[in-house]
Amino acid sequence: MLEDEVTSALPGMTPRVPRPTPVLERDPSVQSRIMGGALRFTLRPLMHRIPGRPLPIRAARAAIDRAAALLPTDRRVRVERVRDPQLRSGLVVKAEWVIPDGDHADDAAVLYLHGGGYVVCSPQTHRSLTTRIAVDNAMPVLVPHYRLAPEHPFPAALEDALESYRWLLARGFTRIVLAGDSAGGHLAASLAAEISRHELPSPVGMVLYSPWVDLSCELSLAEDALVRDPYISPRSALRVARLVTGQKMDPRLALLSLEWSELPPVLIQLGGAEVLRPEGEAFAELLMAAGAPVELQVWPGQMHVFQLLNKLLPDADEAMRETSAFIRAVVGDRQQPTNLTVVA
Repeated sequence: MLEDEVTSALPGMTPRVPRPTPVLERDPSVQSRIMGGALRFTLRPLMHRIPGRPLPIRAARAAIDRAAALLPTDRRVRVERVRDPQLRSGLVVKAEWVIPDGDHADDAAVLYLHGGGYVVCSPQTHRSLTTRIAVDNAMPVLVPHYRLAPEHPFPAALEDALESYRWLLARGFTRIVLAGDSAGGHLAASLAAEISRHELPSPVGMVLYSPWVDLSCELSLAEDALVRDPYISPRSALRVARLVTGQKMDPRLALLSLEWSELPPVLIQLGGAEVLRPEGEAFAELLMAAGAPVELQVWPGQMHVFQLLNKLLPDADEAMRETSAFIRAVVGDRQQPTNLTVVA
C-alpha cells in the first residue's frame, strides 16, 4: 500500500491514498481461486492489449451483448422495457425495469448503473446482479441504458442517470438506493453529487461494487506491481478513460477532489486481489472523513466485481447477502432522507 499522495495524470484529479484497510477475516473459496487463476492467464492478456480506439471497442461491445443475450433470465422476475421521453430535458429514459414476483413496497426501488468502463456492457449483461438484488430485497430495480463513450463522452452517461432518477421520483419512489459496479460505481457516486446540485431528494443509501473512482488510473497503475489482478489492466483502463473524458476534463469526474457532506449510508465492497482496491479505499476514507456512515468490505483474494458470479462462487453469494442486509436496513427507515450536500 502506498503511503504518499499520488499526483493525477488527468487535470483536476488528486487521488488521496488511504491508510491500510483491514480485510474481512475469511479465506477465498476454492472456486474463487480457480476462477481467478483461469482468468489471469486467459482474459487478462486480452484486456491488456485492447486499444483505446472506437472501432475495437464497438466490436467488443457487440460481442459482449450477443453473448449476454444467450443467458437465461431468472424466472422469479419479469423484465419490462422502459422508453419514456422527458419533455423537460429533451432526453429519453431508456432502461430495463426488473420487477420481482410477489408483493413489494410501492415507494422503494434501486437505481442500478452497470459497469463496463463507460464504453461496453448493458443492463442485460448485468442481470445476474440486478435480478439478485430485486429478488433478495423484494424491490424493483431500474437499470438505465445510459449512453456510452466514445460516441457519447461524459457527461452523457451522467445526464441519463439523472433523468432516470427523476423518472423514479416522478412515480412516487421516495426510498431510492443508488448502486453500481466499476464504472457504474463511479457513475452512481457522480449521480449522488448531481442530485445534490439539483436539490433533489437524496437517496437513502448507496452500494458500490469495485468502483472505478480514479479515472486518471494513477492508483491502479501503482498497485498493478503489487497485486496479480485476474483481468484488469490499468494501462488499458487509462486508454479507455481518455475516450470517456473527451477533450475537456469535467470536474464532476474527480470524485477524490470533491468535498462531501450530509451523505446517506454507503456500502463499498472491494476485491482484495484487484488493482482498484486502493482507490476504493481512498474514496471510503474521504467519505468517512466527511462524517458519512460508510461500511467498507475488502474480500480477500477476490477479483474485480466478483459479485457478478454470485451463482457460481460462494464468496459472491455471501457478498450479495451482505448487500441485501445493507439495503434492507437503509430502506427500512421510512423517514424522508435529508438532501446530500457536495461542494466541487
